[in-house]
Amino acid sequence: MERRKFIYLAFGGSALGHLGWRGGAVGGAWLDRPLAKFTRSAFALGTDVRMTVFNEDALVAEAAVASAFAAIERVEGLMSIYRPDSELSRLNRRGELENPHPDLVEVLRAAMGLSEQTGGAFDVTVQPLWELHSQCAKVGVRPAEVDLREARGKVDWRQVDVSEKRIQYRRDDMRMTLNGIAQGFAADAACRALAEQGITSALIDAGEIGSVGGHARKGAWNIGIKHPRQPGDLLALTRLEGRCLATSGDYETRFSDDFRNHHLFDPHTGDSPTELASVSVAASTAFEADALSTAVFVLGLKDGLELLESTQGADGLFVTKAGRVKRTSGFPLDRMQAM
Repeated sequence: MERRKFIYLAFGGSALGHLGWRGGAVGGAWLDRPLAKFTRSAFALGTDVRMTVFNEDALVAEAAVASAFAAIERVEGLMSIYRPDSELSRLNRRGELENPHPDLVEVLRAAMGLSEQTGGAFDVTVQPLWELHSQCAKVGVRPAEVDLREARGKVDWRQVDVSEKRIQYRRDDMRMTLNGIAQGFAADAACRALAEQGITSALIDAGEIGSVGGHARKGAWNIGIKHPRQPGDLLALTRLEGRCLATSGDYETRFSDDFRNHHLFDPHTGDSPTELASVSVAASTAFEADALSTAVFVLGLKDGLELLESTQGADGLFVTKAGRVKRTSGFPLDRMQAM
């Protein structure tokens, strides 16, 4: 499964695309001494993870970023669907997992809470739907109704038991994916690791956007949201101050050229939701933004707006397939391109 979030990081109008470890001196009148900007990228959780850190000491910055990537590696070892040795992969193979890591338990309990809150619109057990649609797309056909019905029968968050001692599926052939929340959890883990190392200005793109403090020169981080219908263009720029950002869209991992069938599924129908092209959510943590963007995409504009408006600290920018744009009053929009 490919990356499901596609956000460009815009600094002064240019996208961050550095590979490896790089640094360059920057300064500002309000700074006691010049800071340097360091960037590093690595592949994790099915995507390129990018970090930007501002610090006056290259050795401190390098050690902090190494610690942050180690935190992401720990999350991947628990929640990656790509790694056969991850706890999630072992759960999917065996149908149960003894003595799960506390982080996995925490994530699943939060996921179950959101599933209940959204009436099952958010459901981590949709992996059988992904597998069916992906297999059919490879041969250029849509799933037969009988196969779709069978796959839907394996999807139900209520059939998963979660405790500190064991995670267990109640039905055979159930499988879970945490691609809707693992990247956000990893971004938060990386932010904590950087902060623990004394970093006060950093940005993490792990498929979702997490930040430590503000931009060293600009105060807020300028984040570009990809245009859902114009490849390579930005739809909008946001200014993140103390919040994180995640986007769910129909435009990258898709099974049909008309954007109708893609990697996001309505658990009740087994097909992709039909109303929205993209949803960007700003929230207090990357984990929350990640989960909410998926849930809201499935719920649609009306119910999605109601969910965000009832969630403290959360705001969203919606784009419908018809090109209509709607946002909550608190979404940190800086400027926007016309659809």
